[in-house]
Amino acid sequence: MDRNGPKKLPLPDTARKLGRLCNSAGKERHPMANIRYFVNESIAFYTQKLGFSLVEQFGAFAMISKDDPTLWLSDPRTSAAQPMPDGRTPEPGGWNRLVIEVDDLASLIETLKAVGTSFRNDIISGVGGLQILMDNPSGNPIELNQPSENRP
Repeated sequence: MDRNGPKKLPLPDTARKLGRLCNSAGKERHPMANIRYFVNESIAFYTQKLGFSLVEQFGAFAMISKDDPTLWLSDPRTSAAQPMPDGRTPEPGGWNRLVIEVDDLASLIETLKAVGTSFRNDIISGVGGLQILMDNPSGNPIELNQPSENRP
């Protein structure tokens, strides 16, 4: 970091750097997110509607990927669903969300609506571009984002 603050990398360089993360043994690993889902319905949703590929599945757990990020899909039968000491358990929904960058938001929305995908809102415009929130089969929000051409 210099005196002007943290250095901002252009988005494609940042994405490439994320794809080359290494574990403590020096082996390459890829970024991942772990999200609670109904696994079989989510595999179909992400692969058929959003272009992800199934990496592997065993029981109540699956891994899917699109480019560098890997999503870990797990349902309530996995160890990740064990209650916290205060009794809380993971559950779908809320406002935390996966953001998927797309090239043509309007066209994708039209395609997804034609196959019955549920959206929480209409397209909105912000400093980062156009966005809309949709629900996956488990009720978790996904933001589809079409970046503005002027985004830093």
